[in-house]
Amino acid sequence: MRRNRYAGLAARMAAIAAAIVCLGLFLDAQGGQRNQPLQRAAERSLAGRRGTVVVVDVASGKIVAARGMETARRRVTSPGSTLKPFVLMALLDAGKVDVAEARICRKPLRIGSANLDCTHPEEVAELNAAEALAYSCNSYFAEVAARLTGRELAEALRRAGLDTRSGMAGGEAEGRIAVPASQEEVQLEALGYSGVEVTPLELLEAYRRLALRKRKGAEARDAAVFAGLEKSVEYGMAHSAAVNGMKVAGKTGTSPARNTRWTHGFFAGYAPADFPEIAVVVYLEQGRGMDAAAVAQPVLETYSARRSKR
Repeated sequence: MRRNRYAGLAARMAAIAAAIVCLGLFLDAQGGQRNQPLQRAAERSLAGRRGTVVVVDVASGKIVAARGMETARRRVTSPGSTLKPFVLMALLDAGKVDVAEARICRKPLRIGSANLDCTHPEEVAELNAAEALAYSCNSYFAEVAARLTGRELAEALRRAGLDTRSGMAGGEAEGRIAVPASQEEVQLEALGYSGVEVTPLELLEAYRRLALRKRKGAEARDAAVFAGLEKSVEYGMAHSAAVNGMKVAGKTGTSPARNTRWTHGFFAGYAPADFPEIAVVVYLEQGRGMDAAAVAQPVLETYSARRSKR
């Protein structure tokens, strides 16, 4: 009797051990081998907040640090201004924007029933494409995005992978991209306000692809996109993600939470900006883009410190 009991216990222990091994293999297959300093930084930076932080190796696409993976995999929401680099690329591909041309920010902005006033400093009144991206100027992007057809915009966002599972984790939800039927809908979708929803992992994969494009040597026409992302962290709306000793590129986004007065905050970017090695996404429930950038900063700073010791 006792022998049978011990045999049963041994069988259960063996099953548990096998499950642990299988879990480890699953995590590794999903990029689960964590960089411990980055993992600790991600956990500390998100402590007390609802959301997610995920860091991925640009070259391999494997996750090296993550907190809040259920949110990263399953949360589907509007990405706000994190879409603007892809909108600018769509305009460049279509030959519908002159990146050197400066346009006046009209600051107050109402599209349909949506109030989308610019939040950058008052003194920033005239901007070219890179500056508009750095300061996340809604006025500029609403004006130039109106030159795109609904199909051109939707196809550009799909090419970026924003409605395709990233493949970084199992059980991912899938984003949604509508084809705008009017100029107003084009503008709202280009600003990430409506018509498009993504998961944090889909957004991360889109920025990882941007980082790969940068690594391969950007075409001249892409220069304004990459410059705008770098300037955004250097002095623009994503400045709270800046790190001493390492240039970071990234973009913030703030999107409305449905049926509430709250907003959600995004930051997506990569570093080092000149030859990206990691990409990062932060999503915060009940936050702003600048709050998400501030959460990313300690993670990026940890990476910079470890990198300097190589």
